[in-house]
Amino acid sequence: MSLLTIDIGGTSVKYAIWDEEQLKEKNSFLTPESWEELKNKLVQIKESFEEQYELYGVAFSAPGAINHIERQIEGVSEVPYIHFFPIYDELEHAFDLPVTFENDANSAGLAEIWRGAAVDKSNVLFVVLGTGIGGAIIVNSEIQHGHHLLGGEFGFMLLDGEQTFSELGTAVAMARRYAKRNNKPTSTISGEQVFQLAEEGDIIAQEEVKKFYHYLVRGLYNLAYSFDPEVLLIGGGVSNQPDLIEKINEEMDALFGRLRVPPFRPKIELCTFRNDANLIGAIYNFIQKYEQME
Repeated sequence: MSLLTIDIGGTSVKYAIWDEEQLKEKNSFLTPESWEELKNKLVQIKESFEEQYELYGVAFSAPGAINHIERQIEGVSEVPYIHFFPIYDELEHAFDLPVTFENDANSAGLAEIWRGAAVDKSNVLFVVLGTGIGGAIIVNSEIQHGHHLLGGEFGFMLLDGEQTFSELGTAVAMARRYAKRNNKPTSTISGEQVFQLAEEGDIIAQEEVKKFYHYLVRGLYNLAYSFDPEVLLIGGGVSNQPDLIEKINEEMDALFGRLRVPPFRPKIELCTFRNDANLIGAIYNFIQKYEQME
C-alpha cells in the first residue's frame, strides 16, 4: 500500500507517492488562488495515482498552526484560504481516505528524526533559515507544538533592542542591509550574491556577512542554552552555503572566548534533506498518527 504526500507552499504545491520506502512520481504545480481550485486539483492527482497505487492515506505538510484537535489550520500564512475551516473533514470526504497535517517546519524536523541527521536522537532543535526563521522543537522524538501552537517560531526572539532574530539573522536580512547601504532596491540583491561579493573583496558585503554570522550565532546560542538539545540542525536555503558550519563554529569560538558560560558547547550540524524534507516529514507524521488510529 502507498501514501500520497503533499506539501502546500505559498508559491507551489509539491506532491509524491511514498511506495516501497521511497518517494516516487515527484511533481509540483503552482499554488492556486482559491480553496476550490486547490481541492479539485488534489482530487484529480489522487484519482490519477489510484490507477497504479493502492492508497491508504494522504499526508500533508502545510504552513500555519496545525490544530490537530479541532482538525483545522490556524494562524496565518501565504495561503490564506486554507485557514480556519474544517479542512481535514473536507479532504477526507473528497478523498475517501484518512488525512493528516503537520506544519511545514515541523515536517522538515520530523524528516530529520526519521531518516536524516537526527536519527537515534530524541531531543533536537531544527532551525529553518529562510525569509524569516522558523523551526521545530523535538523532545522525546515528538514535536512540541506549544500552548498556542507556535512552538518553534524562533524568529520572534528579540536579539538587539526590539529587533527580532528573523529581522537580523537571515541571509535575506543581510541582503536587505547590503542593498540599503548601496542605495539599491532590496529586490535586486540576494543573500547568495552578498556572500559572493564578500568573497570577491567587497568591503560592505564582508561587513554584512560578518553581521549575519554575529546575529545568527547569538540566536543559536540562546536556543541551545534554553533547550539544551542533543544537536541543533540548520535547514533552509542558506544551508547550501558550503562553509556555513565552519563560519558558525568560528563565530561561536569567538563568542565563547569572551563569555563565562557553563561547560557545554552546542553541537550544530546541517540537516540531511533539502527539497524533499517536508514531503518525507509529512509521511512520518502520518505513519505515527495512523498507528494511533489502528
